[in-house]
Amino acid sequence: MNRFFVLPLLKREIKSNYKVFLIIAAVASMYVSVMISMFEPELGKMLSEFEKAMPGLMSAAGMTNPGTTLQSFLKTYLYGFFLFVLPMIYELFAANKLVARYVDLGSMALILAAPHSRRKTVRTQGFFLAVSVCLMIAYITVLGIVCSEAMFPGDLDITEFLRLNAGLLCLHICISGFFFFMSCICNDSRRSTGIGVGVFLAFYLIQMLSNMGDKLENLKYATVFTLFDGDALLKGEIRALVMSGVLLLIGIAFYELGKYRFQKRDLPL
Repeated sequence: MNRFFVLPLLKREIKSNYKVFLIIAAVASMYVSVMISMFEPELGKMLSEFEKAMPGLMSAAGMTNPGTTLQSFLKTYLYGFFLFVLPMIYELFAANKLVARYVDLGSMALILAAPHSRRKTVRTQGFFLAVSVCLMIAYITVLGIVCSEAMFPGDLDITEFLRLNAGLLCLHICISGFFFFMSCICNDSRRSTGIGVGVFLAFYLIQMLSNMGDKLENLKYATVFTLFDGDALLKGEIRALVMSGVLLLIGIAFYELGKYRFQKRDLPL
């Protein structure tokens, strides 16, 4: 492992980021467990009536078609907003610290002064971010299964739930890959953060508008969020699995482009 990564740097990033990771995990634990405890098949029918009364508001938030199963209920009220945004906060924070902030503060000169190549250094940073994103989604997945089995034994279709979370992982590899790319090409951590937030805020607003349907529906093709189709993932549709694969490939491409640009660019050291 020492051949491919800078182990002291990897240990440093773990110590530097674990508190934020644990805070995000704690918030996810609270919210996921509360939402699971609220599940009631009749509640899905009631919320469907509320959706009919206020279709624009519910559609914009992606909270439509709650269904009557536990996994469809969670898909609607966790995977339409909360589990898009919460891991994204960690990804933005971590990606910015891994490269852009070091460059901004001048600390990158000290890191590169050690007998390690730029390639090995940036590979270590990308590896840390990707693995921590995988661990976060894995934690959310296990949390959902454990809480569901504890509160509603046998009600959760675990196979469908795993497909849903595999798609969520692909989405967050894509998002974190973009944040990592921006961190690798920016000298200013504010610019890296600002562009990352701006792009995905715009994507989410576009997604909200497209969810309202009618003439705005075609706007969905302007955002990567469209490639995550929770309903289709629950059903196991090939189309949804392919779209998740596309998200994964986009994310990997961003990670690799970020590493390449960091190796080739002039740094203000």
